[in-house]
Amino acid sequence: MSSTATTSTTTTAASGRVGTLRVPGAVLHYQLQGSGPLLLISQSGEGDADRTVDLVPHLTDAFTVLTYDRRGLSRSRLDEPGRTTALAEHAEDVHRLLAAVTDEPALMLGCSLGAVIGLHLAAQHPGQVAALVAHEPVAPRLLPPDLRARHEAELAELQAVYRTGGLAAAFPEMARVLGIDLSRRDIEPGLTPQPLDDRRRANFGYFIEHDFSAIIQDTLDPEALAGSATRIIPALGEATPSTVFDHQCATALADLLDTGIQIFPGGHNGNSTHPKAYAARLRGLLAAHR
Repeated sequence: MSSTATTSTTTTAASGRVGTLRVPGAVLHYQLQGSGPLLLISQSGEGDADRTVDLVPHLTDAFTVLTYDRRGLSRSRLDEPGRTTALAEHAEDVHRLLAAVTDEPALMLGCSLGAVIGLHLAAQHPGQVAALVAHEPVAPRLLPPDLRARHEAELAELQAVYRTGGLAAAFPEMARVLGIDLSRRDIEPGLTPQPLDDRRRANFGYFIEHDFSAIIQDTLDPEALAGSATRIIPALGEATPSTVFDHQCATALADLLDTGIQIFPGGHNGNSTHPKAYAARLRGLLAAHR
């Protein structure tokens, strides 16, 4: 643990260690579970540290798994509520969080928005992450100008739908844009219920209002990724249609890096709909890297 960890407080819970870390403009909530090399999971969408509650138990025998509430979500507090945080700032949060819990290069799984945060980290602090599995990054800057403009406009339209019709109107459109099957027929049995309670509603609202804007205004430099010391592993869900935004971004990332693309069980949210199979695929990839 580095000296910066003195800014954090931790408690021990039955499921692992729980802590908070003061960063510029916010206090982050994080959780550590398991033992072994550090694996940070940077969640998608409105997901907080508990989003991967069914995935993490399949990893903790091999990794110390670090999850956290992105600033603006759940238990992570903002000094300026309502302020949009740039994705590069989110990456700086992760940089400080990793420095607080380890002195060694970490492994990272980034999903959707979390994958874009991981790409920024690979560009800004390449020595801090040894390998990043970037699952369907929502990164318009990876795309040709016409597709980039089209998908940025889709996100802006989704914000407008949310503002006029709320989550009930926004969910079907979000699913269409990202190629998510809302019927959830093909899922693993025994998943932990994640009802749309007040906390998740607030997280979805922050995600749509602020993180969509951060994606549209993003400053990711694709060329910086090609020269990063971090091994970036582009990944796709096997059920994600090739016509949608996130599939196109993952493919563009693989083309940029001149590497193959790894296929995971499920679709855009395969880490939560197929956690056991997803964990097995992730373990295989990271074992090969190690």
